[in-house]
Amino acid sequence: MKNLARFARIAHTLAAWRVMDLAPVRKGLNPINALKILSPTGAKAKRCQSAPEQLRRALEELGPIFIKFGQVLSTRPDMIPEAITTELARLQDDVEPFPWSQARALIEEQLDEPLENVFAEVDPEPLASASIAQVHAATLKDGQEVVIKVLRPGIRAKIQRDVELLRALARMARKYTNPGVQVDPEEIVAEFEKTIYDELDLQREAANASLLRKNFDSSPDLYIPRVHWDYCKEKVMVMERIHAIPIRQFAQLDAAGIDRKKLAEKGIRLFYTQVFRDNFFHADMHPGNIFVDPENPDDPRYIILDFGICGSLPREHKRYLANNFAAFFDQDYHRIAQLHIEAGWVPADTRLDELESAIRTVCEPYFARPISEISFGEVMLKTFQMARRFNLIVQPEFILLQKTLLNVEGLGRQLYPQLDVWETSKPVLASIMRDQYGLEGARRRLKERLPAWLEKATEMPDLLHDFLSNQRQQQHSQHQQQAIRIQGQRKSRFTLAGGLLAVAATVLYALAPDKPPLWWGIPAAVWVMGLAAAVLLFRGLKK
Repeated sequence: MKNLARFARIAHTLAAWRVMDLAPVRKGLNPINALKILSPTGAKAKRCQSAPEQLRRALEELGPIFIKFGQVLSTRPDMIPEAITTELARLQDDVEPFPWSQARALIEEQLDEPLENVFAEVDPEPLASASIAQVHAATLKDGQEVVIKVLRPGIRAKIQRDVELLRALARMARKYTNPGVQVDPEEIVAEFEKTIYDELDLQREAANASLLRKNFDSSPDLYIPRVHWDYCKEKVMVMERIHAIPIRQFAQLDAAGIDRKKLAEKGIRLFYTQVFRDNFFHADMHPGNIFVDPENPDDPRYIILDFGICGSLPREHKRYLANNFAAFFDQDYHRIAQLHIEAGWVPADTRLDELESAIRTVCEPYFARPISEISFGEVMLKTFQMARRFNLIVQPEFILLQKTLLNVEGLGRQLYPQLDVWETSKPVLASIMRDQYGLEGARRRLKERLPAWLEKATEMPDLLHDFLSNQRQQQHSQHQQQAIRIQGQRKSRFTLAGGLLAVAATVLYALAPDKPPLWWGIPAAVWVMGLAAAVLLFRGLKK
């Protein structure tokens, strides 16, 4: 009954905002058209300027889980029309906080001890409240300032309930919307389900933060707050509190004397370093997660938070992607097409010349723009859209990468509108390529693998002895099998010859003349042939 009431509220909200206008539906009475009965006038929809805005406003009204669903949709421009993803990107993750009494009870349950045993002080007022969790400032017993991130109580059950309802709506939309619509609603819900459940494990988020911190240990460019592992559980995470300027507070950045041009360029370099040097990147780089350390304004340092969504690339795909970027810098569309085929991103039988021509059609117009307007994130998106007709297989990690690159470039240009992404990116990527795939990279990989190779080398004599022993046994067995096979062939021949002679002796006895040479009344020739047949059959049939 509870789920039915929730479903009715969702259906009514979608009808009131006329969300069904986003997809052409089949004519006649079906559940999609019937939704209008729940809100005949669609008064709320009349406040909006466009259908994508209607969707955004509906998701905001439906609450935190649907807001998060909209945020996930906004990161999939390969699946969703650009007008919709642009509108959904406006969704804010600033929701009503849940009571401190519930937060405290959950923290104590997870830490398995009273709050006073761990913290000297905890602020009941949350620093931030999002759809999945909220954050409270606190001080440890030793005086260290920390933040406590705690999941919303009962959030998993609520997500499971709403995901089931979303699946039902997706099945309805798939069945009754126009078959010409390219978006698969069930695929969208499956993508959301995978993403949202990853964010429900705060120990996983803490592990992501810890790895990023190791990758940028003592870096002057990026700082990752320290995780306090003793107090990290599935539903609670404690980490170092930072005091910095939010990236979008441009007035505060200017007042602190921050060099915004250097900050913007550093953001681009950090992106490439995470992807191509470390192969592990923060994939939720919206402004709410990015801060600036004002301590050194001439060489400012980034601080990032919220590590629930991180990405990495398969080793070979990372190399192919780096080469793709380098080929784009050189306007080598033939090489880009080759790399797509070699990497298996398009079918092996794709015509190289057709793919090259399509890539040129997408990329060439960008070089007619001012250099400061070139966006590699946009190029990636357009390439994905173009390559659909070549059955491009878009890897999920590439979508995270493309979304992150768009965020980084957009933020960089907000910081410094004249940012030259081209000139900033090219030397960094070239340097990383030399380091990762040049002679120095080969030496480093050799050095890393040498201990394992040496360890395996000590086993080589035993492995060689076992191999040779097996070879001798196999050869002996093969000789035996060959001898048995030859012997069997000989026996078969003897049996066949004996049988034929026996038949011939019988025929000869039946056709023999009346007065041939007889031995005991039987022609001598028959005796000879019969004896020969008996000998051959004996040799052929004996074991």
